[in-house]
Amino acid sequence: MKRIFLNAFVIAGLGLAVTGCKNNNNEAEVSEEKEAAMAQAETMEFTVDTAESIIEWQGEKPTGTHTGVIKVANGSFKANDSIIESGTFVIDMQSIEVTDLEGDQKQNLEAHLKGTVEGKEGDFFNVTEFPKATFEVTGITEEEGQAMLQGNLTIKEETKNIAFPVSISKDGESLQITSEEFTIDRTKWNVNYGSKSVFDGLGDKFINDDIALKINLKAKKA
Repeated sequence: MKRIFLNAFVIAGLGLAVTGCKNNNNEAEVSEEKEAAMAQAETMEFTVDTAESIIEWQGEKPTGTHTGVIKVANGSFKANDSIIESGTFVIDMQSIEVTDLEGDQKQNLEAHLKGTVEGKEGDFFNVTEFPKATFEVTGITEEEGQAMLQGNLTIKEETKNIAFPVSISKDGESLQITSEEFTIDRTKWNVNYGSKSVFDGLGDKFINDDIALKINLKAKKA
């Protein structure tokens, strides 16, 4: 793969970020928020095609697994050839959908995840108060021949810098960014419901902290 590098500068005044190592499960590297990447003058701008872009998710608990998708509300990137110089995309948290269930079970789980059930608003994502999440590119590096996209992920007004493996391709006036499946620890963004790392005495009635994600973004030249 073509070697891809982008310098990113840490926000002035921040201490050194503590970054975990990527494990065999492709757990996203997480650190404190960093400064957004700045594009060079000669780059081209691409606008995210929201109809062709999607984020897949998977959550697990001892009794089973749930899968679903989330829509991308908007976004744009600046790139030169297939090198991403900067960019941001907005995630529509109100679009959370469950794909492994049907009928009332599907609607009930979606409502719980969104926080639209009275008394359970804060269990997961509370989309009434926090309707959007964002990802802001801070850089691209390479690890063992694999491009790693770095960026500030903000959920429920909590921002952490993450890094995960991606493939980036440019075809004419289109740009595509596809991640490998990677995981994030939801509790780092204060999504704590059913977490045995937060609450005691859950027995086998817990939900795994890790959420698996796969990002598929398509963008067109602006």
